[in-house]
Amino acid sequence: MSDETQLAVIGGGPGGYAAAFLAADLGMKVALVDPEANPGGVCLYRGCIPSKALLHVAKLIEESRQAANWGVKFSDPKIDVEKLRGWKEGVVTKLTGGLGQLAKQRSVRYLRGTASFVNSNTVSVKTASGEEKLEFRHAILATGSRPATIPGVPAGNGNVLDSTSALELASVPKTMLVVGGGYIGLELGTVYAALGSKVSVVEMTDGLIPGCDRDLVAVLAKRLEKIFDSIMLKTKVVEMKETDKGLRVKFEGEGGPQNAQTYEKVLIAVGRKPNSDVPGLENTRVITNSRGFIQVNAQRQTADSSIYAIGDVAGEPMLAHKASHEGRTAVEAASGRNVAFEPRAIPAVIFTDPEIAWAGLTETEARGQNRPIHVAKFPWGASGRALTLDRTDGLTKLIIDPETEQVLGMGIVGAGAGELIAEGVLAIEMAALASDLELTIHPHPTLSETVMQAAEVFSGTATDFYRPRRK
Repeated sequence: MSDETQLAVIGGGPGGYAAAFLAADLGMKVALVDPEANPGGVCLYRGCIPSKALLHVAKLIEESRQAANWGVKFSDPKIDVEKLRGWKEGVVTKLTGGLGQLAKQRSVRYLRGTASFVNSNTVSVKTASGEEKLEFRHAILATGSRPATIPGVPAGNGNVLDSTSALELASVPKTMLVVGGGYIGLELGTVYAALGSKVSVVEMTDGLIPGCDRDLVAVLAKRLEKIFDSIMLKTKVVEMKETDKGLRVKFEGEGGPQNAQTYEKVLIAVGRKPNSDVPGLENTRVITNSRGFIQVNAQRQTADSSIYAIGDVAGEPMLAHKASHEGRTAVEAASGRNVAFEPRAIPAVIFTDPEIAWAGLTETEARGQNRPIHVAKFPWGASGRALTLDRTDGLTKLIIDPETEQVLGMGIVGAGAGELIAEGVLAIEMAALASDLELTIHPHPTLSETVMQAAEVFSGTATDFYRPRRK
């Protein structure tokens, strides 16, 4: 059986369904292929959404303990893991079910199955009811990524988790080792620590969240030192063995213990790998690089003119919102519009407590490029709103061009940083000056004021924080 469509989208994640829905809105005949019952991809089923649902619970537990500082005491929480798991899965079901309805409303043909390329204009889709050929004018690869692994891990051991199995929340172990101090490991480690696990983190580099500005990480690290049992930096796992008591792990490095330690569960969180090994891709002219990412141009078009690639499979940063915008670019390019994916800033958010968010040029990148910048920081200890929340563990900073005074980047660490970073993204995209932020009236008392106040620090006129005027 054979069918024909203008656009075939392979992968139903945030990039894939955004592309399919826009194409349908533009009048195209669209087919969307994914193995799940509804669109959503890793982000909705096994990533962004379930992890944030659990992180919300973790934050609530921590706030109930912090309330003792304000004269309000709660008894220790009683955690019903089964009910918590059900609530998390309910959130996922609502969102993915809603996307399924949106696909139907737009007349997007949804094929639940897996695709393999026959050639540059045909895929074979294997579904539960059989197999069919789908001919297309254009295709968009949105196959996402999967958790990376490390050598020496016992194969098939249920006590070794990755981000997918950790989010299933099968149980709350007494002890857990998180291998990897990046955002995935710290977010999930935070969840399990709040639920009662004794969590340790091991990271090969000399700091958590490699690549992120150290002053932002320092605020988070100070809090995590109180939440986690241990944080082992400049340390790697050299051996992991299954025993009757759990997983026995040996370490090597400056921050690790001399003797092997035993953990009930081990979470491997060392990054993700692109799903570019699509069956039959060799039958097309699509090219992948040495890291497994599919090579694309500014329109997200591959070396095969009829095939586009977006999201995690097309390169870093591997973020859902980046994939969505790439999907829209690819669709518009396929429809003949003159477009390019050229963002000045892609925001990144780490949903720990406190959160870290940044956009545009970072201080670390600027120093590495020997690029002159001016850094203006406003500490949340001088924020009235932060004081009322008892969350002064925060910082807002601007990266500013010293010649033009244009805002090049923004970094925030603190409660709700992810909700604040969008103003920085807009400022960078609009080529705003520091004075534009300073003269924009922000509501008081809010944490958003700290953006304006950081700009005031740059000009040397910060009302709530004294810094001498720049010469």
